[in-house]
Amino acid sequence: MNGLRTELAGPAPVLVWRFDEPVRAVSSGVLGGGVGLRRWITNATVGFQYDDPDPEAHAARIAVELGLDPSEGVGLLTAVDVARHTTAADDGAEVVATTGLGAVTWAAAPDGHFHEWRPGTINIVAWVPEPLADAALVNLVATVAEAKAQALAEAGVPATGTPTDAVVVCCPAGSAPDDDDHRYGGPRSRWGARIARAVHAAVLEGVEVDRARAR
Repeated sequence: MNGLRTELAGPAPVLVWRFDEPVRAVSSGVLGGGVGLRRWITNATVGFQYDDPDPEAHAARIAVELGLDPSEGVGLLTAVDVARHTTAADDGAEVVATTGLGAVTWAAAPDGHFHEWRPGTINIVAWVPEPLADAALVNLVATVAEAKAQALAEAGVPATGTPTDAVVVCCPAGSAPDDDDHRYGGPRSRWGARIARAVHAAVLEGVEVDRARAR
């Protein structure tokens, strides 16, 4: 069974997940975003002054350097040192988060509220060990965002996230059973509840890790 077997590659820190078989994934990543079959995921550290005009191409180059086919995976970028990632699991659901608070904002801020962009992304990779319908995967993206916002609120962070947060939710490929456990991904669904609790725990810990770094 595929799972989030996390490896740390270099020279610049990169988290890498290589799957034995292609998995079904939904992602907002700069490379490989959307819904489809994916063989790998990367989450790479970039500099705080990052200004590459083509982050998709940059993520593709990182994949090539790691011996990965850029057309077969998802690439994420962050100014966070991904070696300081946090993990959480809940009854089969797994989450890995890299949490940076350098550029937090409210989602529904008025125009002009956010004046200066700074790298400070919260990237979340989540795994469900059973095949899900595409609608459930998309629903889980919303659940991840809700759980992240809950964690930030509990940690006293005056924001719902950052302008560049990214998420990947993945599960085994194949037909999903036609039942509520596999059609839905909201926070009170079977897998939505588990993913939400894991995201909440990973982001809460990530906030503390980021605060300790900033001291």
